[in-house]
Amino acid sequence: MQERELIKSNSDFPQIIIDSIPAPELIHENVTDEDLKPYIEGLKELDELGVDFIVMVCNTIHLFHERLQREINTPILDLRKELKRVLIERGIKCMTVLGTPLTVKKGLYEFRGIKSINPGSEELEKLSLAIFNFNRGIEREKQIQTVKEICRKYLNLGSEVIILGCTEFAVMLGDAELPVINTVDVLAEMAIRKYCSLKGVGNRNQGIARIRL
Repeated sequence: MQERELIKSNSDFPQIIIDSIPAPELIHENVTDEDLKPYIEGLKELDELGVDFIVMVCNTIHLFHERLQREINTPILDLRKELKRVLIERGIKCMTVLGTPLTVKKGLYEFRGIKSINPGSEELEKLSLAIFNFNRGIEREKQIQTVKEICRKYLNLGSEVIILGCTEFAVMLGDAELPVINTVDVLAEMAIRKYCSLKGVGNRNQGIARIRL
């Protein structure tokens, strides 16, 4: 926002409320109602605060976007729709999605007209294990190399870009010289545009709410 000269003084910054909730990791294929309960409770907390919109940082949780939106009145930004817009804008015809088994197998980022060459079950298990071990601080460099190898394989198979469909991959490959689209960046850009649209109606103190899921 500063680079776009939207910020002239401290009073121009949006109010941001972060609700970092202790919820289950959604790295497995079977997500139950009990797994979703903490996420719903977190969304309701922000809803009750009267925020203008909510950003869900986790990719996998967007599989349940419509269901979660029905639980609250505050609009939740839709990462899937925004990523589709970005891919079309960039003219991407073939991509690879790195994400949890649920994200990939349920086709969160499958769009008509765009081919997906995605990891199979065995590689998805490797990716999930890499995420798990990376988060625990176990041989972090080894986990990064595992992910990079899988990326290079699919780029060699014809993929134009790797979709980093999990926040951990964004951290792990932050400095990698690979053609990637970081969904965290996509969300951030969408949040800024949303904020600007709200600010444009005359209320400079409209706030962004981010829930870290």
